[in-house]
Amino acid sequence: MRKLFGLCCRPLTAFACAIVAIAMFVAPETISAKSNKKIGIQLYSVMDAVNKNPKASVERLAGMGYNVFELVQWGGDAKVFGLPAEEFKALCDKNGVKIISTHSGIQEDASKEAEIMQRWRQLFEIQKACGGKYFVIPSYGVDYTVKDVQRMCDYFNRVGKIASEYGLKLGYHNHSGEFNKLKDSDKVMWEYLVENTNPKYVCFELDVYWCTKGNKNPVEYLKKYPKRIKLLHIKDDFVIGASGTIDFEGIFNQFYKNGMKDYVVEIETPGYLREKKNADGSKYTQDQIMEEVFKAARESSEYLNNAKFVKK
Repeated sequence: MRKLFGLCCRPLTAFACAIVAIAMFVAPETISAKSNKKIGIQLYSVMDAVNKNPKASVERLAGMGYNVFELVQWGGDAKVFGLPAEEFKALCDKNGVKIISTHSGIQEDASKEAEIMQRWRQLFEIQKACGGKYFVIPSYGVDYTVKDVQRMCDYFNRVGKIASEYGLKLGYHNHSGEFNKLKDSDKVMWEYLVENTNPKYVCFELDVYWCTKGNKNPVEYLKKYPKRIKLLHIKDDFVIGASGTIDFEGIFNQFYKNGMKDYVVEIETPGYLREKKNADGSKYTQDQIMEEVFKAARESSEYLNNAKFVKK
């Protein structure tokens, strides 16, 4: 765009040049990235910004080409980023964004079974109002023994059955630890989860970055469990595709071959950015950090938009 601007300014009128300049510097996201592909993002990536100003954040992400959102619903708050669920959904609808999923979870407590199941129902009601089809548990504390992981599976099956009453599919999102073996078995913990949960009620959101960090191959898991992995977390060290360490082409190709299509970008704020300093020696503010993450989100959207292996 800068090269085009430099070539065009001489024959244009001063007024026309001014209009182009304003467009370039006031709204770079909307110029660079309206997408005709379905590109999702987990709002955890820019959660601080969305909490502070949901309207501006949704508009900004939509302008970058993101048209699918996965939410974060910590703690069972009835509001979504400070707004009633229906109002947040309307904001997304207005910007051409579809809500596909949310992240939240509740640990099992046998002494409070009825209370916990009621809390799950409240969460499912909120997600149903947002229009999503998945409800993903982002992590779960458990001892890596066969007995305890089987109990985790049984719990997920019970919760997943309730989720189905709301038209939702319960999912589980991995980190790297789940690719370790169980303490009292040669079975990989994540594989045990897949093989001992009910496909009718439980699916999996494979975080391809953490799978790779767990020394496993996401493509091989997509081949091994083609119908259990319904969603992907597309993640890299920071900007998608920049590290060159994740086989995104192989991952997308196999995912599509499995008949699946739902994925969301997730951007973790790297530690170095939290320690970054300004010229005067002061640490970056949270707003400055969010600006860097938004920039990474824009570059990630551009990468996926330009990647031939990502389908429309």
